[in-house]
Amino acid sequence: MSPKRRYPTDLTNHQWAIIEPLLPETEPVAPGGRPPIHAKREIVNAILYLTRSGCAWRMLPADFPHWRTVYGYFAQWRDDRTLDLIHDTLREEVRAAKQRKGRKPRNPTPTGGVIDSQSLRGADTVSKATRGYDAGKKVEGRKRHIVTDTLGLLLVVMVTAASVQDRDGGADILKLTHKLVPTLCHVFADGGYAGRLVGKAKRYWKIAVEVVRKPPDQRGFSVLPRRWVVERTFAWLMRWRRLTRDYERLPETHEAFVKWAMIGLMLNRLARPPGPRPWATAP
Repeated sequence: MSPKRRYPTDLTNHQWAIIEPLLPETEPVAPGGRPPIHAKREIVNAILYLTRSGCAWRMLPADFPHWRTVYGYFAQWRDDRTLDLIHDTLREEVRAAKQRKGRKPRNPTPTGGVIDSQSLRGADTVSKATRGYDAGKKVEGRKRHIVTDTLGLLLVVMVTAASVQDRDGGADILKLTHKLVPTLCHVFADGGYAGRLVGKAKRYWKIAVEVVRKPPDQRGFSVLPRRWVVERTFAWLMRWRRLTRDYERLPETHEAFVKWAMIGLMLNRLARPPGPRPWATAP
């Protein structure tokens, strides 16, 4: 008998069947320690609930495992790369399932992407050493840099102080992208990434950075080619309340929450029944 869904973020049986094989089969137990007593499905449900609702760890509902247990799994899967395995595998499955009309399915690994950054206000839990002030956006806190594929699916995320310029953070994240997604060879960007970064990316990482600039006569908001893809991804992330500002002591923890949000979005897409949809705002 399948467990009853208590919250909208609880996994369905189909979603659990997708993610279960990607989790470690056994958990290490210290000599004399107590073996695990909580189902991993409940741990994943708790992490997704916290990411979507934005509540504090200590405010997890009592029908989930104790918050220290959930955080222990969260930190372990973040540090042992289980989270990266889950996220990257789901992204490849979503890309493989995405078939454009009259064309072959997309390759699991992308060759084109979009880069951008987003400044977030930092809570009082963000340490002084990892926060800064973005004078352009007038935001004091942190900045998350992301590279997505042309579908808007996350490839790489990197969190820095908000004072880090796009061209500096862009160099670091493109270097990391070249390591993690070596097939990527073309990236669209805004004017903040123009300059020496374009030549540096081409010379060292074989990535062509194409700057998509605003029309000189543009007034107000306008959808720009290619750049709208990454802006839509930021909009997807802002629906997960834990990501509306940075509450984390470690930048790596915020990066992990971004990946969990994308995992939730991709699970919804993979578990969606076939058939046309008249509208949609997230994968």
